[in-house]
Amino acid sequence: MTHMRKFFLFALAQGFALFLCAQSNNDASVINKIKAEEQGNSQVMDIAFHLTDVNGPRLTASPGFMKAAEWAKNTMASWGLNAKLEPWGDFGKGWQQEKCYVAMTRPYYAPLIAYARAWTQGTGKKMLTGDILLINANDSATLVQQYSGKLKGRIVMLLMNDTLHPSFTADAERLADTTLDKMAKAQPQNSQGGNPQSRNNNNFAARQAFQRTLTNFYNSEKPALILSMSARGNDGTVFVQSGGSYMKDQLEAPASVSLSSDDYLRLQRLVRAGVPVELEADVKTKFFTSDTQGYNVVAEIPGTDPQLKDQIVMLGGHLDSWHAGTGATDNAAGCSVMMEAVRLIKTLGLQPKRTIRIVLWSGEEQGLFGSRNYVKTHFGDPQTMQLTPDQAKVSAYYNLDNGTGKIRGVYLQGNDKVRDLFQEWLTPFNGMGASTLTLNNTGGTDHLSFDAVGIPGFQFIQDPIEYDTRTHHSNMDDYDHLIPEDLKQAATIVTAFVYNTAQRNEMIPRKPLPEARTNQRSF
Repeated sequence: MTHMRKFFLFALAQGFALFLCAQSNNDASVINKIKAEEQGNSQVMDIAFHLTDVNGPRLTASPGFMKAAEWAKNTMASWGLNAKLEPWGDFGKGWQQEKCYVAMTRPYYAPLIAYARAWTQGTGKKMLTGDILLINANDSATLVQQYSGKLKGRIVMLLMNDTLHPSFTADAERLADTTLDKMAKAQPQNSQGGNPQSRNNNNFAARQAFQRTLTNFYNSEKPALILSMSARGNDGTVFVQSGGSYMKDQLEAPASVSLSSDDYLRLQRLVRAGVPVELEADVKTKFFTSDTQGYNVVAEIPGTDPQLKDQIVMLGGHLDSWHAGTGATDNAAGCSVMMEAVRLIKTLGLQPKRTIRIVLWSGEEQGLFGSRNYVKTHFGDPQTMQLTPDQAKVSAYYNLDNGTGKIRGVYLQGNDKVRDLFQEWLTPFNGMGASTLTLNNTGGTDHLSFDAVGIPGFQFIQDPIEYDTRTHHSNMDDYDHLIPEDLKQAATIVTAFVYNTAQRNEMIPRKPLPEARTNQRSF
């Protein structure tokens, strides 16, 4: 009797354990296989090498982007995924930098660190030479009154009141335990109350208004070359984005380059001191208008469960980048991790119940265009909240877009219903530094497109490393700023989350549907 009772209790306990495992699907044996495969046979850095060094910058609609997109599609197809390039709508003109040489030739020769600003023209067929016109204006009236008719054919720069100071803090950092603890204790954000930053916001708005006036003034006055300096960056790091419009019906902007802050301020000091300064420049750029469509890379692992295979688990990151570097931390890192996750699932022979769909987005840097239009086409319009039947079939979307740093947890996007589940899924990775869940939202990337139509969309918390200080949108954003062990850790965790979501009996819990945002920005 005692023996039978013990056997009964043992069987009951085993059955209960199996029940819990079925509910959470945090299968220890599968997790261990994922860890072992990623540590022993990782391809995440090889993927990153091809996206960065081999294919180069990936500005949306540029040849570099299309080469990288084709490579990603063909690579995932070779792993056994159903892969394609999917157009999402009209983007505009492609553009690429083909040559950028700027040097000071008087009072002495010095090559300058310079990058053409995106969607701007070149300096022409011949070497441009000339002195510098320094514009001393910080409001529209002064600009127009003092400089109308004086810029055409000139090399121009705007007087900046900046000085460089040595930095006494490290460029790179990992999230401290105190920071993670504060994130974990965060409460839902309250939109009530005044804005103590209103004065700063007004100053920012004024600067933005003047910048728009300055851009229009340059476009009408047609200088031969515009020199600019970003608001941040030193020690040869140049943060450079666009100087013109990608829209196909807009005129091409004049030649414009971003200089390193050291070079820009040196030129400015010389000119202000009355020292004769001359430059030579040879800037060549190219616009592409034969195909103005934007494209995402889409690939799938079909589900195997008859009841669940029509449901979808999605993961992704944006493939497009800016052009001064090769877009390594922003965002070849995220794309490499996501591609590695689906490779692991295929390599290990896992049979997901739900369909797993990876998408590598374009147009993120211009306003989440690739993911916004994809969501609008497939799942619903956040402006009206008219949803498609497929909106109800997506269990979750997972995104990675905060650099090379290891995953430390998950931004819950205000969805506290998933806290216990995600805490359990993170448990096998606590020893790898990932344990934090926060109701906070990191914002500014493609998970927002899904959240806007009520689909659970999540971005992972990552160590910042050098993201904001050195690599984000800069000429330093290259392969050598990636950390292999961090990307391996991230790939392991993403794979587990995607697989667990695919195997779970229920879909990921959802927040209440957001209200329609008619006549407002989607997010």
